[in-house]
Amino acid sequence: MKTAVITGGAGGLGQALATRLQRESWHTVLLDLPGPGVDGLPQNEQQSIYACDLTDGGAVEQVAQQVLAEHTSIDLVVYNAGITHIGWFADMGLEAHRKVLDVNYFGAVHTARAFLKAVRASKGCHLAISSVAGFSPLIKRTAYAASKHALEGFFGSLRSEEKSYGVHTLIAAPSFVATNVGRSETQENGLARPGSSTDGVDYMSAERAADIIYKAYVRKTEMKPVGRVASLAWWLNRLSPKAYQLLMERNIKEPS
Repeated sequence: MKTAVITGGAGGLGQALATRLQRESWHTVLLDLPGPGVDGLPQNEQQSIYACDLTDGGAVEQVAQQVLAEHTSIDLVVYNAGITHIGWFADMGLEAHRKVLDVNYFGAVHTARAFLKAVRASKGCHLAISSVAGFSPLIKRTAYAASKHALEGFFGSLRSEEKSYGVHTLIAAPSFVATNVGRSETQENGLARPGSSTDGVDYMSAERAADIIYKAYVRKTEMKPVGRVASLAWWLNRLSPKAYQLLMERNIKEPS
C-alpha cells in the first residue's frame, strides 16, 4: 500500500484528495493544526491523523519522525495547507502579510525538508497545491499571491534538484475551489480560510479538483492548471499579461 502525506488534511481539498487516493488503495497521513478539525477525523487502516503547526519547523520534524517510524515508504507529499487574506494591501497589517507567507510558503518548506530523503528513497512525488495567484496577479490578495509565487518558485527549482533521484514534482494550480464559501470566519487581522471568498469566478467542487489533480499525478505532469478558469488564466497570462490583468480586475468583485 502506497502512503501519501497531506498537509491541511482537515480542509475541504485535503479531505477530497485523501478520499481520491484512498479509492486507489492508498494510505493517507493527514496533518493539520491541533483543534476540532483534526480531532474529528477518523483513524483507520487507510488513514492516520497527526496534529501539527507547520510554521513550527521543530514540530514538523518531530511529527515526520513519528510518521517515518510507522510507515516504511512515503510515496507522495501533498503541500496543501494554506490561508488567505482578502483585502487591499493599503489596509493590511504587516503581521498578517508575514503570517500568510509563514503558513503557505515556509510551512511547505519545513515539510519538504522533513520528508525529502523519504521521497527520494521511494522515487516518489512532491505535489504542491498552488493557485492561479501563483502564476499571475490577483487583486486584493497581495500576500496570498506572493506566497503562491514563492511556492511555485521553490518547487519549480526543487524539481531540477531532485530529478536525478527519480523524484517527480507536480505543481497544481486551481482557480476558485468551493471549500468554505460564505464561511470566511475572518480574523481581526483579515486572515481567512482558503476557498471562503464570495468574489470568486466559476467555483469548482473540491472533489472535481481532487480528481483532476490525481490524474495529473498519474500522468507525471509537471504543471497543471486545475479547472476551466485556471486553464484560461494560464494561457491568457502567458499570451498577454496586460489583457489578463484587465480581465481579472473587471471580474473579481468587491468581497461581501
